[in-house]
Amino acid sequence: MDNQKNNQEMVKEAVAEAKKNAEPDAGESEVKDGEETLQDAGGVQEAGADGGTEQEAEAADQIDDSTADQAEEPENKGFFKKKNKKDKKDEKIEELTDRLTRQMAEFDNFRKRTEKEKSAMYEIGAKDVIEKMLPIIDNFERGLLQVGDEQKEDPFVDGMDKIYKQLMTTMEEIGVKPIEAVGQEFNPELHNAVMHEESEDHDDNVVSEEFLKGYTYRDGVVRHSMVKVVN
Repeated sequence: MDNQKNNQEMVKEAVAEAKKNAEPDAGESEVKDGEETLQDAGGVQEAGADGGTEQEAEAADQIDDSTADQAEEPENKGFFKKKNKKDKKDEKIEELTDRLTRQMAEFDNFRKRTEKEKSAMYEIGAKDVIEKMLPIIDNFERGLLQVGDEQKEDPFVDGMDKIYKQLMTTMEEIGVKPIEAVGQEFNPELHNAVMHEESEDHDDNVVSEEFLKGYTYRDGVVRHSMVKVVN
């Protein structure tokens, strides 16, 4: 027992001497090492007296602490891990999906624009054909106006009248209609005033006579009516 006390006192003196002479950081480290050495020495001697039970318990505690530290390390390391990058296949799928969406939008715009252009071209073509047909209608009307009552039963005249009526029915079916003029208020969007007159039989700004019949195709004017307007 005396030897044990002497050893402990020698260790304490060595630790105190090292603490005085060493730098602050190094001193703390050496002090701790010395204390741990002292504890180990005491533990060894006590273990020799107690049959090694306390030494085994201390070793078990150290193993448990080491295991706990290792268990905490993955969590700490995981906090600083970089985010996983997207897979190349996913990036390619997103790129192709975006490209397909844009192409579908462009195609839809192209389809709408093409339909609008086709409709406009059809309207222009139809109006051009109607304008060329109107002089034929005018000639039919002039010719039939010259027919007297005694000639209306003539087969030729009757045949021309039927052709004229069929032609007007067909024009109406495709959307061509004559513009009403005589007795109507003058409308510059429908009528073209070529003459003016003063009359007590009609109100001011009223069409009193029509020289050339006008026609509309759907919502547009193909030809304005040439009229005489009362001032």
